[in-house]
Amino acid sequence: MDILRFITAGSVDDGKSTLIGRLLYDSKSILQDQLEVLEKHSKNKNEDGVDLALLTDGLRAEREQGITIDVAYRYFSTSKRKFIIADAPGHVQYTRNMITGASNSDLMVILIDARKGVIEQTRRHSIIASLLKLKKVVVAINKMDMVDYSEEVYEAIKEEYSTIAENLGLNNVSYFPISALKGDNIVSLSSKTDWYQGSSLLEYLENVELNEEFASGSRFQVQYVIRPQTEELHDYRGYAGKVLSGQFRKGDQIHILPAGITTEISKIEINGIENDFAVEGQPVVLHVTDDVDISRGDFFVTAEELPFVEKDVEVLLCWLDQKSLQAGNKYVLQHHSRVLKAVVKEIDYKINVNTLVKEKAEGDIKLNEIVKVTLRTAQPLVFDSFINNKRTGSAILVDETSNSTVAACIIQ
Repeated sequence: MDILRFITAGSVDDGKSTLIGRLLYDSKSILQDQLEVLEKHSKNKNEDGVDLALLTDGLRAEREQGITIDVAYRYFSTSKRKFIIADAPGHVQYTRNMITGASNSDLMVILIDARKGVIEQTRRHSIIASLLKLKKVVVAINKMDMVDYSEEVYEAIKEEYSTIAENLGLNNVSYFPISALKGDNIVSLSSKTDWYQGSSLLEYLENVELNEEFASGSRFQVQYVIRPQTEELHDYRGYAGKVLSGQFRKGDQIHILPAGITTEISKIEINGIENDFAVEGQPVVLHVTDDVDISRGDFFVTAEELPFVEKDVEVLLCWLDQKSLQAGNKYVLQHHSRVLKAVVKEIDYKINVNTLVKEKAEGDIKLNEIVKVTLRTAQPLVFDSFINNKRTGSAILVDETSNSTVAACIIQ
């Protein structure tokens, strides 16, 4: 049984937590003791006598304020599929949390309040879905019960969002008129929207096909050099890490980057057992035939589809820090296990989240703004463009003094 990872996105009080609670409740994925606690703490009860949002709002501050502050993950399954759901906060200042959840998702469910229509957060989250190359986007037009299940309201929002999706290159968008509070069109179709001809949301999630996109090139990055130097393992030298993309076989000719050394894989170990090959996602220990200088952060790549090795790197940044970004600022660029010092060489433009157009970046870049910059690293960076390989085409910027993550990087 395969797993679908999806994230709910939307503005404050659009009903993200309630939607997830409804999916869990109506699919009978809540244990009896959970249900009893839920009924005890419920303040905003629905027809079933429970506040479904409490299933995901686990922090005390979330329950007291009735909002979501951090990303909450919930797991459930049906007879057709397993699900991992990320419930992301809707406040603008928590956009960084939303990016965290979206980066590990296959699909984004964007909730729109039927009374308010498309707003700034709708556009912001849609931009992030586009930047992260999410395969599918679901637009759930919620609170239809508060607009008398109006087909005209639904169609107007659908038409407005279609323009945004077209501008952002979101080609696989599905629309659902729902009421998370009442349960309309969540698990089963509602008679109150007899004008709607599609499936229920859960039926869609159970059956949606996610065409697997294979990343270009075989990539392995060294996380740790294993050199026991004991009597039994006197000459042992292995390189531990994870196969980020592609596969490696014993006897493969490889390049060690950024040094540019050519050698051959002599042995592959998985869980201490020798194997003939290793594939994407596997933690492995690789051995090479030549005694060469290899360090943490170095890449092993095959000759086909070589990555870029450069010091000047063009990236899209989603700025996550309270302190503003300025050209000339110095940071640490973390690219998996490789850490490099970097300087913001130039700020090229920023994206206006309301008009979706590129604008000249005048002044400082502030929290949650999305900008394209050129970084210069102290040593060469080994990377692919994000569109070809998400794993080697993404990184984070870290503040040198506070050690906090200040930007999510999508390498162009």
